[in-house]
Amino acid sequence: MKLPLLFLGLIGISSAAMAVDNATTKSAPELTTVRAALKAKNYPAALAELKGMVVMYQNPDVYNLLGFALRKTGDQTQAMTYYKKALDFDPAHKGALEYQGELFVELGQIAKARENVAKLEKICPSGCEELEDLREALAHAKGS
Repeated sequence: MKLPLLFLGLIGISSAAMAVDNATTKSAPELTTVRAALKAKNYPAALAELKGMVVMYQNPDVYNLLGFALRKTGDQTQAMTYYKKALDFDPAHKGALEYQGELFVELGQIAKARENVAKLEKICPSGCEELEDLREALAHAKGS
């Protein structure tokens, strides 16, 4: 049976598009559903998806969001591990600096949280959301 040329052409186009998607996905995973789950405070769903991703990707965004979800479910030790991994890959990762700083606040390590504030001040001297959020967390901390 001969397939129409148009159909064969579409197969070629979709195959090429999929190859491009796969190539970009390896370095930068799609995190839309993870971010939606986190925003909805559905941390178990986010963790399930992120735990699969962390095996496939070495990506600071994956590590950072995994750390965040772990922290929000009470696993501060593992959260710190993943924030460190995110910062090993990208020492200027604003989200990881903010979230790690918030974890330092939760742990009563105010001096370390202030170090993250200083790093964020250097990264975004005109200010940024991550810096403001960490400053706010520090302002509400006991003993700050």
